[in-house]
Amino acid sequence: MKKIIAFAGSNSKNSINKQLATYVANQVNNLEIKVLDLNDFELPLYGIDYENDYGIPENAQKFLGEIKSSDGILLSLAEHNGSYSTVFKNLFDWMSRIDGKLWSDKPMLLMATSPGGRGGATVLEMAKARFSFMGGNIVAYFSLPSFSQNFSVDGVIDESLKQELNSAISKFEKAIY
Repeated sequence: MKKIIAFAGSNSKNSINKQLATYVANQVNNLEIKVLDLNDFELPLYGIDYENDYGIPENAQKFLGEIKSSDGILLSLAEHNGSYSTVFKNLFDWMSRIDGKLWSDKPMLLMATSPGGRGGATVLEMAKARFSFMGGNIVAYFSLPSFSQNFSVDGVIDESLKQELNSAISKFEKAIY
């Protein structure tokens, strides 16, 4: 059976992006799903001096191993001040030191959500532009604006957003098989 990993680019224990990533992962059909939590992969702040003195931390290697052993990646990015969260950027930097094409051309469903009306659109656009240079194979993407108004335990509330998400999930599934 094909396996995907799902995670949020956040270390918040109550991450709305993790809620979205977990929900979407459970909507994908006929795949083994592994939901990862960045809190399980603590890393020192990246710096060349640290790397020269101590090498690449094991958790960066483990996370990259999860990517490489998967058949697809479902990622929902948190947006902090118009960019990646610090914890995600740090992981991204460490993994890029191991493999510059860290996403390994795995099919990726890239998402973002936020409390605001733009739904993490800035970080989503940034990632769409950057990840392709790093082995990213973004087959679909989705932005969920105004998380608390558009999401519940049952999923996406707004019908047009739900259809948009279902279309993205369908593209992702087709790319994996």
